[in-house]
Order: sequence, then C-alpha cells, then structure tokens
Amino acid sequence: VQLAVSGGGSAEAGGSLRLSCVASVYIYRTFAMGWFRQGPGQEREGIAFTDFNGGSIDYADSVKGRFTLSQGNAKNSMILQMDSLLPEDTAMYYCAGCDIGVCSVIPDVNYWGHGTQVTVSS
Repeated sequence: VQLAVSGGGSAEAGGSLRLSCVASVYIYRTFAMGWFRQGPGQEREGIAFTDFNGGSIDYADSVKGRFTLSQGNAKNSMILQMDSLLPEDTAMYYCAGCDIGVCSVIPDVNYWGHGTQVTVSS
C-alpha cells in the first residue's frame, strides 16, 4: 500500500491549510487511516483517525474543534482540513494506514506516506 500526500505549506496563525492522502488500494473492511505529526524535538503523535467502513472519526485533544477529517471524493482518500492554526501546529505531518485497529498510535501503523511540512507563523 502506498499513501500519496499533498498539501501543507505555510500559514499565519488563525489561518487554514488542507492535507490530502490517497491510498493506492481499495479500502477494505478493516483498513483505517490517520494523520500523525512530529514537531521539532518532539515525538510523532497521532492527531486524527478514521475507520472508513465503521464511520468513526476521532481527534487528539490538541486539534479537536480546529481540524476536520473527512473522506475525499475517492473512497480510498481522506482530507484533513486545518483551521484556526496555531504556531504549535508547526510540524511534519504524515499520513498513516493500518490494516486493523484505529490507526491512532504508531504501533498500529503498517504504512506511512511521506511527510509534508506545515509551518504556522505568529
């Protein structure tokens, strides 16, 4: 499975950015996807996760209410809309795919997309 990531870039605090991730395969019943990020000097953390077939979506507290995860036009894709950005959102963002589980923690991840940089200036 390959995960193609697009989006990211720079924004001012309070602004918005959008990330997209497309999986190279059809989303089978147990497949889940998520977004992780890793800030400078920080560990990689899961911030948004979805189980497409179950319809569940959840967020880390740090982004809840500001970021929105949704399925893209293609069933094997997801979009992360990031609004009300904060300087602490500055990080490398990664798309993740999981054969089973919720895809919210690194041990669950089977596939990684390439990172895309998000930089938020104050």
